[in-house]
Amino acid sequence: MRPTAAGDAPRAKQKASVLIPAQIAGDIGAKIVSGRLKPGTVLDGEVEASGQRNVSRSAYREAVRILRAKGLIQSRTNTGTRVSAIEDWHLLDPDVLGWMCSHDPSPQLLVDLCELRIMVEPEAAAFAAQRRSQRQLNDMEDALREMERETLETTDGRSADWQFHRTILAASQNAFLATLGSSVTAAVDLSTFFKQRTRRLSRDAV
Repeated sequence: MRPTAAGDAPRAKQKASVLIPAQIAGDIGAKIVSGRLKPGTVLDGEVEASGQRNVSRSAYREAVRILRAKGLIQSRTNTGTRVSAIEDWHLLDPDVLGWMCSHDPSPQLLVDLCELRIMVEPEAAAFAAQRRSQRQLNDMEDALREMERETLETTDGRSADWQFHRTILAASQNAFLATLGSSVTAAVDLSTFFKQRTRRLSRDAV
């Protein structure tokens, strides 16, 4: 066993202070986007919730802050913390999309996601065709080779697909499209995941 270095304990404590709130937010967030916690539901108070989870109040408070920043909950004086309506959710937030991946989203939400991709991706590709660098072109080629080798049925293949789309958005040289990189690539991953799960992919993505 490796001897414990003097700085290990503080680093481990710092890591835990980041991971625990993120884990709590992920658990609650997944319940919200799956419908197990419906809009209007009042969450337990800070003291009760932190006690149930056996975590510090500050860790739970940070988790609530994360969820509030993503639009999933609202905190108001005298009324407590409530689950927000879906119209207030930041649906393109990569974490929110990821939580949707852990449970079945509604069919309409998947349709909406595909419509968004139809609107954004072709124009981004058109800009990228005019403005891309050689390095970005090489990155896209590498991603396509990985997709061809691994297929979208594997984690590595879907990761390459994710990288391909992210590179296109960056190659558009449009700051707003580039900012959408994490969101659109998460949407790509989510829609591919559910299409593949319900039926074998009918076309060659490459």
